[in-house]
Amino acid sequence: MSDPESGSRATIAALLRAARAQLAERSDSAALDAEVLLAAALGKPRSFLYAWPDHEPTTSVRARFEDALTARSSGTPVAYTLGVKEFFGIDLAVDPSVLIPRPDTETLVECAIERIPPDAVVVDLGTGSGAVAVVLARERPDCRMMATDRSFQALRVAQGNGRHHACRVNWLCADWTAALAAQSVDALVSNPPYVAEGDPHLAALAAEPASALVSGPDGLDAIRAIIGDAGRVLRPGGLLLLEHGWDQAEAVRALLSDAGFEAVESVMDLNGHERVSVGQRAVGALR
Repeated sequence: MSDPESGSRATIAALLRAARAQLAERSDSAALDAEVLLAAALGKPRSFLYAWPDHEPTTSVRARFEDALTARSSGTPVAYTLGVKEFFGIDLAVDPSVLIPRPDTETLVECAIERIPPDAVVVDLGTGSGAVAVVLARERPDCRMMATDRSFQALRVAQGNGRHHACRVNWLCADWTAALAAQSVDALVSNPPYVAEGDPHLAALAAEPASALVSGPDGLDAIRAIIGDAGRVLRPGGLLLLEHGWDQAEAVRALLSDAGFEAVESVMDLNGHERVSVGQRAVGALR
């Protein structure tokens, strides 16, 4: 960091240069991380950094920035350092008890908004931060929104996000569909863990809860469990929408079809990967 006492000016431009160098070995987005953290310390939008590169932040701002850089340098994700992550146009509180919401999950939300029928009972399974449930409650106020998670700590974060955004969501501490009655739901939506054990990408995700990421040798254990009980809780014609890995769509479609779901299909994300698979419980189903 630039030191005013040594004769160098601690301008925004100087602080960013030093921060980029400090983060270069730790982050593959060092420049962006530095900008986001400095803007947060200033309480300004990132555009302020470009408009006022010669501005000299106060000592207290520089101290906050240094603390944030130290946390990021030690491996703490930016979202955990700031305690907030933007998702679908809103800010959500996050902490290490929940997975940081990803842009990929916006594909799941968009599918749900478009496909869920009016006045439906909708359940977000494994809600984590509440990202999916909160956005759906905002975007589809005609529906009755519920959300489950087996982690009490995660539910506290989700409930806080629901209160902050004045959303009506019934939060349930339960494992997947365990708390749901038979044929009581019109749509199930989930972004479950789907990373395979031993996946090399897990090293870069060490700060996030493994239980929200890893799901068995092939990454499909949680998806199998959800599909296995979905037929019990969904009403005839009800929808199941699942996010999964970029290379898992074919396997998930097969699981849905084998479980008796109809109109099975997958939807691509913005990167052209099949990210979400959808199935409909048969209208004439007896169970």
